[in-house]
Amino acid sequence: MSVTVLNPGLLTTVQDAGRTGYQQFGVSVSGVMDPRAMRIANILVGNDENEAVLECTMMGPQLRFDKANVIAITGGDLGPTLDHQPVATYAAFSVQEGQTLRFTGLRTGCRAFIAFAGGLDVPLVMGSRSTYMKARIGGLEGRKLEKGDVIGFRKPTAEILNLVQRRIAPEVTARTEYAVRVVMGPQDDMFTQAGIDTFLGETYTVTNEFDRMGCRMEGPVIEHKDGGDIISDGIAFGAIQVPTAGKPIIMLADRQTTGGYTKIANVITADFRIIGQLKAGDKVRFVKTTIEAAQDALLTERAALAALRTMAGSAYVKERKPKQLKK
Repeated sequence: MSVTVLNPGLLTTVQDAGRTGYQQFGVSVSGVMDPRAMRIANILVGNDENEAVLECTMMGPQLRFDKANVIAITGGDLGPTLDHQPVATYAAFSVQEGQTLRFTGLRTGCRAFIAFAGGLDVPLVMGSRSTYMKARIGGLEGRKLEKGDVIGFRKPTAEILNLVQRRIAPEVTARTEYAVRVVMGPQDDMFTQAGIDTFLGETYTVTNEFDRMGCRMEGPVIEHKDGGDIISDGIAFGAIQVPTAGKPIIMLADRQTTGGYTKIANVITADFRIIGQLKAGDKVRFVKTTIEAAQDALLTERAALAALRTMAGSAYVKERKPKQLKK
């Protein structure tokens, strides 16, 4: 065994980059809500960027380490402590056998991500370790963590080179208002010009109806030309549905594979890190951008992650070696 769950927190699940290639069969992608935070955490501990992590929502878990390892916590700041001593987010640090990781309370954002050097020992299901709770597949028995759960490490790390260098400034700050870039469509032609102007000109508030599937928002009604129903088609991460009632819904990691409401726009990939950290009461303005600008933003993000890999020297991780028995 490697880590024991003493308290699961509000909602803690195993997630990775998601279960791709199966939406045609009705299987949701799932995966982390903040892909950038996951990738940074994994780079800091020397993992592949898409290695499975623990995603912790609002209130983090209590985890006792039964084997030493190196971990990193990114995303929202939920107040992490190790044996009651504060630890930095966006930094790799060593954890010894017997120590306990706790979280004192939400400070910034909404979700934190814990990466473990060597990865978590949970089975692959359709090529992913992500938890999809509605279908009870992936992760740990297809569910959120519970008290008493034990999760192993596949290749825990006794020590890691350049540990001091494996840290960056936290990226999630204490904010309640956000500008989110969107590419219009694919059904923006089903809205009046007044509706488009409302969508891009007004501020919307995140409601309590917010989970891993979608984020309902409250604000001025977005006017359709003739209702919000369409023949069902595919739904991407960040798609913004607007039903006939005229209030936007941002579709997230556990979204259904198809849907029958008009989609006025889609959040660009580089801004998934914003929508993945939203919480009830936060305010959002949607800013129109182009496909070319969205692609440039994604390339900039990928270049930043590549630079971080170089800085951390993540190719030079020392894995724990088993002791040789004397003959």
